[in-house]
Amino acid sequence: MAPAHRGTRQHVTDFGYTLMTEQAGPRALVDHAVAAERAGFDFQVMSDHYSPWLSAQGHAPYAWSVLGAVAHATSTSRLMTYVTCPTIRYHPAVVAQKAATVQLLAEGRFTLGLGSGESLNEHVVGDGWPGIQHRQAMLREAIAIIRALHTGDLVDHDGEYFQVDSARIWDLPEQPVEIGVAAGGPRGIETFGPLADHLVATEPDAELVAAWNATEGAPTIGQGARAVGQLPICWDPDRETAVARAHEQFRWFAGGWQVNADLPTTNGFAGATQFVRPDDVADNIPCGPDVDAIVEAVRPFWEAGFTDVALVQVGGETQGRFLDEVAPTLLEKLRKASA
Repeated sequence: MAPAHRGTRQHVTDFGYTLMTEQAGPRALVDHAVAAERAGFDFQVMSDHYSPWLSAQGHAPYAWSVLGAVAHATSTSRLMTYVTCPTIRYHPAVVAQKAATVQLLAEGRFTLGLGSGESLNEHVVGDGWPGIQHRQAMLREAIAIIRALHTGDLVDHDGEYFQVDSARIWDLPEQPVEIGVAAGGPRGIETFGPLADHLVATEPDAELVAAWNATEGAPTIGQGARAVGQLPICWDPDRETAVARAHEQFRWFAGGWQVNADLPTTNGFAGATQFVRPDDVADNIPCGPDVDAIVEAVRPFWEAGFTDVALVQVGGETQGRFLDEVAPTLLEKLRKASA
């Protein structure tokens, strides 16, 4: 089934908040979501992990239970998984059901963000960790299954990777669940652009957006489709404290996707990042009290054509102060600069 490409909104950058399941427990995450909506964030994305990257982060609640609570506790923020892997830890038929349920709870505010996954989260069910080409083929088949089930029809599927026997989603929202897909290069864009409603990417790469818009069958970013990016920041009144916290909890970020996708445990991430210095982290993540520096770090995303940028405030214990004291001013500056 073809994706539902809708809307004609011209390019305006929206700014979001990341509910990091790796650095806060479930009740705290719901509180953060309410505070983020109050602060004025346009949307919120949630990570979907079985394990944190580093043990210092210390959390990994089940994202979909938290999403249901967040959908009920908020009323205006768009919500999104960033991202769910619908191929190994979850069967795509199960993802289709829970995405429809969250959309009902969110009253149309939910987008299903999908990706090919990380070994860190997917290896836990004992089905191994396939290579990238197999993972992308599995994701392609999974999207087709989810689309089919979201029609409300009875679905039977006997594919290369998945089987579905007489499945139907009984509670479907009137507004279909749109799908964003993570794609980091030409092959991913060629494969998933025609299957998705939105692009998900972590690098502010204008060529990525241009390639997506040039792909036949892909919806046009800025004209209904969104390009959703993400950037970690580490605000703190004291810069040295911010750098130390970012190094302790987010030095895994320096590894890059090709490395991160294949590491299976927190010990693996600790070993792979043992030589990453605090200054290396500070070179990649804006740290400290300078809000204008955060704005400049976000700027490459909207200049590259991204319509949506979600911020990650590093440090679970800092979320309340960041959201109450800093976020309103930061959002005002971001909107003024991006206008």
